[in-house]
Amino acid sequence: MIALIYIELQKIFRKWRTYIGFIAIGILIPLAQWALYAEGMRGYQSMLTRQLGDSFISGGNVLNGFLLAFITLQGLYIHFPFLIVLVGGDLFSSESTAGTYRILLTRPISRFQVVTAKFIAGLVYTASLLLWLFLLSLVLSYILFGGGALMVFVQKIYIFASDDVFWRFLSAYGFAYLSLSMVCTLAFTFSSLVENAIGPTIATLAIIIVFTILSLLPFEVLDSFRPYFFTTYLDDWKLFFTDPIDYATVINSAVIVISHIIVLYLITLFIFLKKDILT
Repeated sequence: MIALIYIELQKIFRKWRTYIGFIAIGILIPLAQWALYAEGMRGYQSMLTRQLGDSFISGGNVLNGFLLAFITLQGLYIHFPFLIVLVGGDLFSSESTAGTYRILLTRPISRFQVVTAKFIAGLVYTASLLLWLFLLSLVLSYILFGGGALMVFVQKIYIFASDDVFWRFLSAYGFAYLSLSMVCTLAFTFSSLVENAIGPTIATLAIIIVFTILSLLPFEVLDSFRPYFFTTYLDDWKLFFTDPIDYATVINSAVIVISHIIVLYLITLFIFLKKDILT
């Protein structure tokens, strides 16, 4: 199985589209770091304190590596699903397009192993892209700007001491990995149904967009359906930047996300086990 996963990872990282996300992050984060350094955080600090008026006085500069890491994670995270589906939607469809299904299945491996190896490879790619964001946005920002207290706006303003920040980022990235893995698994499932990568990519993005819009519409009739929209939980990494942290909500969201991943994996496994390979 390890050898099969390694082969699947080679297939992923030999394609140019795999590096679109890495390149985009590698360009955007340094630009954001430069812009924030040049701006000196005046605009951001003004936005945070605007509604508080004269009742809020900030001493010192809130600009530091932790703040930049939060801003970049918040800004880029909404675009991460678009980067993930480029690879997730290609995991099966590329085999069909290249006509290598039969060659693959002539090896002494089961269809279960094929599905599982591709699934794990997709999760590894998701982790590597998120790790790249972590290194550039948090580690590099900390090196360039240093640490300090973190002032963020998550429904209201929170200020965390410098020694109360790093574990929150680790927890937030951990939850972000779960939710992005769900996106990858959805694209993975669609990929098993079609013969080209465009269909799974468009279908996954369409579902994300539709569910996101439905989640934001202020209609009470949709309240009973929102818990079933996986997009409802994509932003729950922000809960780690509140005080006190609502761990009950975090655990509930994590269980729902993991359940989605397991169900989608099992659906894909069933589809592939029953699939009639003609090419």
